Amino acid sequence: MAITVHPISGKSDVTRFIKLQWKFYENDRNWVPPLLMDRRKLLNTQKNPFYKHSKMQLFIAVMDGKDVGRIAAIINDRHNHEHADKVGFFGFFECINNQDVANALFDTAAQWLRGRGMDTMRGPANPSVNDELGMLVHGFDMPAVILMTYNPRYYPLLTEGYGFKKAKDLYAYLLRNEDVITPKLERGQLLVRERYGITIRNIDFKNLERETVILKDLYNRSWEKNWGAVAMTDEEFDFLAKDLVQVIGKFKDLAFIAERNGEPIGFTLCLPDLNQVLIKNKSGWLVPAVWHMMTGTKNIDLVRIIVLGVLPQHRNKGVDAVMYYETVTRAAQHGVFKGEASWVLEDNDPMNKGAKLMNAEQYKTYRLYDVSI
Repeated sequence: MAITVHPISGKSDVTRFIKLQWKFYENDRNWVPPLLMDRRKLLNTQKNPFYKHSKMQLFIAVMDGKDVGRIAAIINDRHNHEHADKVGFFGFFECINNQDVANALFDTAAQWLRGRGMDTMRGPANPSVNDELGMLVHGFDMPAVILMTYNPRYYPLLTEGYGFKKAKDLYAYLLRNEDVITPKLERGQLLVRERYGITIRNIDFKNLERETVILKDLYNRSWEKNWGAVAMTDEEFDFLAKDLVQVIGKFKDLAFIAERNGEPIGFTLCLPDLNQVLIKNKSGWLVPAVWHMMTGTKNIDLVRIIVLGVLPQHRNKGVDAVMYYETVTRAAQHGVFKGEASWVLEDNDPMNKGAKLMNAEQYKTYRLYDVSI
């Protein structure tokens, strides 16, 4: 059957693009439907500040009169400026289990990127390294936690079948309270606090504008040397911060800053795994989602450590151990005894060693792929 891939634009087509995702997970009990409102906001090229420095084109594949796949082609000018390369990205990939359809989608995205000077296609990025990133390649037996990706098992096969090669793996670690809080950690984190003058303070949500300036600086400086990292603009950081404040809810004490002699040197942000509630919201609409959150949030048993960063000059001193200890003990006060630390680059040796010292289990792997175009 003939396969055609169409560029789309306009509000109704974007809604079609978003809702198409439901087609691929109808019988998958581990899929968490996104909120339609959030997807629209993420893809809104007029209101999302990411698109002030980036370009994106959405495509839908059609076969025999039916929508059978989708993809976005993305050019992040800040990425290419910071890393001095010509990498374009693909994202929001969904496809039936058909290599020809996948090839048509990838070909179309590659052609769009190549026509704008790119020589490599990387992904998936939805739409950037600061959003949802990577394709699940290990750990399909459970739902993704909040703001992490999930996909059918055959997606890596389709991607590799096109010719993509691994660019980088991203790890997700599972931490359990009883495994992390050991006598050794108790002693060690106390020693680090005393030796280096480390103190922990909560983020002051009543003065969020002031705090955001500090957090923005810590975030961009802590991750600037990481592979693929792209510093967020002030607008992007503010845009993200407003959303995360709404998600964190009663877990505000799981967002804190580490200071050395009164100077901010790192921070941690944890989010309750709202996916445990939203997995029941099959429609993706807001009103039933609010009801599920009102009735189900009290039963959440895991938090995601979405950010745990220390400025480069203060690393290798055990500050991360202090932050892990604070996270786990504070979560326990909420009756939550599990956490996911994600994502961690496969070659980020300090973070991977730190996770293992916490007796964390590397239980999911996400992959970024590259192909020359």
